[in-house]
Parts: sequence; C-alpha cells; structure tokens
Amino acid sequence: MLKKTFRLLAAVLFFSPVVLSAQEADFHCGANELDRMGTLISDHPERLQQIAQAEAELEHFTQTWQGDASRDDENYVIPVVFHIIHVNGVENISNEQVHDAIRVMNEDFNKLTPDWSQVQPEFLDLVADMGVTFKLAQLDPNGNCTNGITRTVSTLTNSGDQNMKNLIIWPRNRYLNIWVAANAGGAAGYSMYPSSVAGGWGAATDGIVVLHTYVGAIGTSSPERSHTLSHEAGHWLNLKHCWGDSNDPGMESNCNMDDNVADTPLTKGWTSCNLRGESCGSLDNVENFMEYSYCSKMFTLGQKARVHAALNSSTASRNNLWTTSNLTATGLNTSPQICSVQFNSSQRTICAGQSITFTDASFNGVTQRAWAFDGGSPASSTSATPVVTYDTPGQYNVSLTVSNSTDSEALTEQQYITVLPTMGMPLPVIEGFEALSQLPSENWQVDNSAGGGNFQISSSAAYSGSHSVMVANSAASAGRKFELISNTVDITVDPPAVISFRYAYAKRNNSNNDALRVYASRDCGQSWSLRRALIGNSLVTAANTGASFIPNGPDEWAYNEAAPISGLFEVTDLRFKFVFESDGGNNFWLDDININGASVGIDEVVVSSGSNIMVVPNPAKERAVVSTNLAIAGQVKVELIDLLGRPVQQIAQGTRAAGPAQWNMDLATLPSGMYFVRIQQADGMRVAKFTKE
Repeated sequence: MLKKTFRLLAAVLFFSPVVLSAQEADFHCGANELDRMGTLISDHPERLQQIAQAEAELEHFTQTWQGDASRDDENYVIPVVFHIIHVNGVENISNEQVHDAIRVMNEDFNKLTPDWSQVQPEFLDLVADMGVTFKLAQLDPNGNCTNGITRTVSTLTNSGDQNMKNLIIWPRNRYLNIWVAANAGGAAGYSMYPSSVAGGWGAATDGIVVLHTYVGAIGTSSPERSHTLSHEAGHWLNLKHCWGDSNDPGMESNCNMDDNVADTPLTKGWTSCNLRGESCGSLDNVENFMEYSYCSKMFTLGQKARVHAALNSSTASRNNLWTTSNLTATGLNTSPQICSVQFNSSQRTICAGQSITFTDASFNGVTQRAWAFDGGSPASSTSATPVVTYDTPGQYNVSLTVSNSTDSEALTEQQYITVLPTMGMPLPVIEGFEALSQLPSENWQVDNSAGGGNFQISSSAAYSGSHSVMVANSAASAGRKFELISNTVDITVDPPAVISFRYAYAKRNNSNNDALRVYASRDCGQSWSLRRALIGNSLVTAANTGASFIPNGPDEWAYNEAAPISGLFEVTDLRFKFVFESDGGNNFWLDDININGASVGIDEVVVSSGSNIMVVPNPAKERAVVSTNLAIAGQVKVELIDLLGRPVQQIAQGTRAAGPAQWNMDLATLPSGMYFVRIQQADGMRVAKFTKE
C-alpha cells in the first residue's frame, strides 16, 4: 500500500558509531512534528491544507516524472551554505570538518562511497549514481565572496529549533541551508519535505539542522556518523524512509506502507545492520541511506528518479538551485577568486619552548602560501598547517600571503602570539588591580569564550583600595563564559601555593545558577585542573536585585580560597584561571587575588609582623604548640590540613580575645609527612607549614 500523500515530515536521523544498546537505540524520529516549525504552523492552522495540497501536487509531478523514460539524466549541482551556530564550544566545528562533510555527501550521492560494491548481491544492480553534487557557495546573497560557511554566536545552538534558524538563513531558491548546532531539537538532524515548506512562509524554515557530532567523518564526528547529512539531504529532496511515513522503524504496521519507490522493498525499517534481514516477506534493502541501519552504502535507481523529479519541480524552488544563472550568482560557475586571507592557531598564548599549529583559513582557490613568524622557528613556511616553536618570551607578529595564478592577498596580525616565561612570577603574588587601568595587562589576560564582553577594570566598587575587576553579567546571556587568566607563577621555592580572593555577586531571581570556577594549569594553559567551584547560592554575597548590582561596602563581599596546590603542580610556570559562567544573574566582582607560599602565611588584609603562625617544634614528633597573635576578637577555627587541603584534625574552635594565642596539638596518631596549620578568623586566614616525623 502506498503511503498517504497528506503527510508532513520533519525527518530526524540517528546513527551510532557502534551497535547500540536497547536504551541507546530508543531514539526519536520527528516525522509530522509540526512544532519544529514553531509559530509558522501553530499560529497559522490554515497552512495545513496548503501543505497537503502542495504534497499532492508534488506527488503527482513525481509519479509522472518517474513514468517518463525519456527524461534526460541531468547532473545537478547544489550550492550549499553551512551556518554554524555556537558559543565557542566544540560545536564551533572547523572549516575542515565542513569540507569533509561535503566530501562524504558527494561520495554518497555519486556512487563513490568506498564500500558501495559490497552491498548485498540482490541490490548491487540497483545502486544509483544520483548525479547530484553539493558545493559550498563562493558568493553570498549580496554577491560578496564567501567560503560557504557562516558563524553566529548564540546560545540558541543549545535548542536547535526554528528560533535558531531565524538567526540566519540565505534564500532557499539559491542555497541549501544547513545549520550546525550543539542540539538539533533532541535529534541527530532533521529536515522537511519540499511540500512541507512549499509556501512562501516556508522559506524561513527550509533546510537541514544537524548536530555537530554528525557532520563529516573527522573532528567532533566520526566515520560511522558521517552519512547523516546524506540521509537528511534525501528528505530535503523528497525521499521518504524506506518503511514509509512511520516515525518508528520496526513496527509491524510499517509493512502496510511504502516510500513510493518501486525498487525499495516493503520493510518494517531497521535500527541494526542485519544484512539478510527480511521483515515483510522479502529481503530488505538494509544498506540504504534512508534506513537507520548504521551500514548505509547506497541509494537506488528509483530513489534517483524521485530526487530528480523534486529537483525539476517548482515546489520549494528546488528547480532554481541548479540553473546556470544561479550557479553563476552563487559563484560556482567561475574560477575561484581569492577574496579573504585568514588564519587561525591552536593557541594564542604559550610558554617559551612550546609549539603552535597554524592553519590557513583563506578562500577561495589558494594554491600558494608564504608565512612569516617573528620570533618563531621556523621563521617562514609554505605549508597549509605549519608548526612553529617559540623559545623567547614576548609578543610576536604573524603574517600570511596567499596567492594563485591571478590573485594575491596578505595579512599581518600584530602581537598575535604571546610567549610567557617558563620561570614565572615569584611568590607571593598580590593583585588588587590598583595599578591597572585596563585589561589585558602584563600579568592578566582576558577571554570571553562566548563573545560579547570580558572581565574589566572598575572603580565603582572594591573590597580594598579603589579598583577591582568585574563582569557585566546583568547584560549577558545565559551560558556565556568570561575568563581571567594569570601569567606564569613559580611556586617551586615555597610550595604549596594557596590562591585566595574576595568576590561579590547577587542574583536577579532565585532561579539564577551563575557559577565561578577557579582552575590551575601545570603546562602553561594547555590543560586545566579545577581547584574551586562556587555555584548558585554558594556564590551569593548580597540580596537579589533587578538593578545592575554594585556591592555596597565590605559586608557585600565574601572571601574564598582554593585548596593548597603542590605535588605535580609544583612547577615554575603555573597559571591560574577564573571562569565566570552566566545563568542570567547579576554582575560579578573580584578583588584582592593573592597567591602565596604557605610558609609566608595567607591573608587578604595587612597584618602586623606579630600575626604570623609559629609551630614549635618543627619538625615535630608526638606533640607541638601553635602560637599566633590574633588581630581581632571573635570566632577562631584552628585545624590541621594535608597537602591537598583536606581537614585532618580540628584543634580548636570558639571565641577568643585579641592578642597572643596558643593551642596544643596531639600528633601521636598522625602519619609522618608534611602538614599545615590553618587558623581562620573573620579578618582572613593564616597558614603555617610543618613536618611530622
């Protein structure tokens, strides 16, 4: 039985790199989920009839086309644009991954998939060269040069819905729009039939949304997931699932439906690669790209005829895409012209002796490159991806000239690379931001991995002095991250190091869950280890406010510290990073960052020389005495901690008067090793190191 023609498809494909477990295989297909088109449908119920009429007309055209053997075997070129929607996370895939996705699509649609000849012998004669080639556009809708890839920073990448599509779309009568996101509406990808978006209103939703982990076979994707875009492009070109319009492969009722293609057998549909599977009384075409079988290798000749019919139909403007005039308008009928010289690098900041990989991102038609690396080794290169080592601290320019037989473009990025010393700042490092007027500075770098602002110097509030740094979080979008990163610090002379700081933050409402995380890096920032996290209520220092939060006096500031840093982190080029992640709350403030060796004490206020802690004897055996001078009266907590900052033994807790104070420590059951005594009061914290023999 043929499928009903009055159906809508927001088709979703899930592939897996391995055989799925039952739980993993319980995925969803979005056929007829009209909510994917948002208010375009929900606010206009009359469009359902328009869609049904368009589908009936397209199906009639398709059946007529398939029945006419005189139709020519045209080769079709489709201009494509990839819209990468991201917040500078892994979803911001590389140009190389996009190029690989185009490679895989063209192999699949042109009978070039390496293993197509291994399909089951019953279907080998049906394997089709679809005669469809996808090419990245070289001219944008305004006639400007493009590489066929756009990048838009938006947290809507996490929804992958129509609102995300609304951020950017190029005319659907000139381009196939593909949106790459961190979330594809809960699927690996989805697309619409031409008839579902046939009306003029449908131009705003026409195209493919795909999860970044299903784009190409490299980068964040994998070979096993690489055929997803071919499946979705099949839907975009009016191909149905092999089992028909059912959203659920494997259902008995699927044997009563069809995909309107004569040479694909009736099937229930497959979510595993059973090559000899029979589900409706005959051998199934399990290896078809329109299956979910994870071993896709082929389209059929019948599917080819259906695709060619869609490309010759005016439904959703598919018949304009491949015309000579449109290929000229999108730059695919002319020789590539170099119009942009660009490059990127694996890192922008390293320590002396480390290396950076550079990548040429110029377009289009580059055949020659000439790099120049001030301060680097090598100092020049002609490679597309040179690796350069920097041995001397400083800031260095990078230049690239690209050319072909007719064009040449050059670019120099001033102070593009920062090389930090391997022998960092000595302890203690005391930063109150009083001497700084802006960031970045000599000792602090800033980075906002989601765009739109950074940590900045402010004189509007401070815990001490008149300056601090702040994040204008009141205007930030949820999910945005802001980073403040230190220069290198040498903690080898007096380990461990303890980093402490003052901070202020208020929520806008109780649901805000903003976070501050403090990291340390022992390889100059190539990898980071979390040392402290303050999230949601633990970050709050003042009452909720809808106004732009500015702390009003010291009572609206709090103190915190990370666990002592030692062991493998005892290096000469240790770096610290403060990362604030917005969840729609209010402004965040940071002041009085101190990095100290334990033996010199840790304090956020100026203390007298009599305030240091003394442990006698040191080294100690069974007993020792802790002595200090308390600057203020009040609650005091005294405890032993280990090298990782974990409490080992509480010595005392209670109210004490200001002045000299002593406590006895019983160390008889304490294993031998290095420890710390930590004394905490309202005015700060002091730490002393000692050894138990």
